[in-house]
Amino acid sequence: MKRNILSLFIVFSISLFTISCSKDDTDKQNVNETANLELVTILINNNHKVEIYNSNGQLNNGYNEIFVRIKDNAGTYINNASLEWNPVMHMMSMSHSCPYSAITRVLGTQTLYSGYIIFQMAGNESEYWELTINYTIGGKNFSVQGRINVSQSEKRTLNVFTGTDGVKYILAMIEPAVPKVAVNTMTAVLYKMESMSAFTVADNFRIKIDPRMPGMNNHTSPNNKALTQSNTGGVYKGALSLTMTGYWKINLQLEDAQGNLLKGEPVTETNESSSIWFEIEF
Repeated sequence: MKRNILSLFIVFSISLFTISCSKDDTDKQNVNETANLELVTILINNNHKVEIYNSNGQLNNGYNEIFVRIKDNAGTYINNASLEWNPVMHMMSMSHSCPYSAITRVLGTQTLYSGYIIFQMAGNESEYWELTINYTIGGKNFSVQGRINVSQSEKRTLNVFTGTDGVKYILAMIEPAVPKVAVNTMTAVLYKMESMSAFTVADNFRIKIDPRMPGMNNHTSPNNKALTQSNTGGVYKGALSLTMTGYWKINLQLEDAQGNLLKGEPVTETNESSSIWFEIEF
């Protein structure tokens, strides 16, 4: 009798464990990993649909955080892919790429991958961006490509310029995406253009900021902090003080590791703006 009861208990425990594991797997599959994202476009090949997302469903010139999911023809999202991408701008007389990051799995998700692309310019009917995504699943290589729409940003969040050292730089603002009347964390990325298709992170520079309100006698604000890197290859981080709502022009100056001024000018009584700047309005 005791042996029968023990056997029933073991069977019951195994059944509960199996049901629990099955429920956990189902719950993971049913989690909407793109609940807070908007679909930008879908790139399609014979094997998969590659879904492109971001926060608002629109790509702009400047810094874009982008999310990717891959779905097979059976409707199953892939959770074991390795991906890389290559954006190319097709112009009337030439083609070029732009700075972009690696693509990695989003922490805490099963099928969502992310990275960023910094588009230097918006597209139009005759000059457009094309995105190629190469990916590997289970040792098999795949590729998908398609034209993507890149619009002009409403505010200036990107500067492309040549420094006094003869190097071409791409400087793009990341934060604050939602500015507040406060001392905001400010982040940006800085790249060197090595060629039309190669870009490298510019390390150990200093980005000085001077926020001004042109419509309010060009006044500034206190407690601003220049943007610097905390690690090689990383973003630049500083502090941006916004003392009121309205239109702000964030005047910039770029210095190298030795303190040499490469681009930008100080704001003075006779010079109202630097030649490089960001814009914020809220």
